[in-house]
Amino acid sequence: MSTVKIVSLVTPDQWREAYPVMKHLRTHLDEDAFLTLVEQAQENDHYQLAALYYEEEVVAVIGYMPMVTLYNGRFIWVCDLVTKPEVRSQGFGEQLLSHVEQWAKEQGFNKISLSSGLQRVDAHRFYEKKMDYRKVSYVFLKDL
Repeated sequence: MSTVKIVSLVTPDQWREAYPVMKHLRTHLDEDAFLTLVEQAQENDHYQLAALYYEEEVVAVIGYMPMVTLYNGRFIWVCDLVTKPEVRSQGFGEQLLSHVEQWAKEQGFNKISLSSGLQRVDAHRFYEKKMDYRKVSYVFLKDL
């Protein structure tokens, strides 16, 4: 029987174990930069990182944090969600996002928001059709 578990990752060793999966989404980060950014985000922004283990192996990772804006009020921002390419479409991303939705409700949040790269058409279909998210805006970025 297959075992699936979702674990909050709170130590550098756990973050390091999740890095090979996160690397599929955040290709610009080497392991040291990833570890440094996770540490800073946890300390400064209450960033949470969780992994879905399938048969004792990390196969999907989600990063999220509480935020407050005038637009959304108090909400959860999903910063990162990625599943290893070879095991996509098996429900792991759905389980992780549902886990965060449940956590958010338990913490008194009533909204979750995220952005997704324009090229990630399959991800958009997943968010809209499978997870019932709505497109409400574009995100703009300017490098300085």
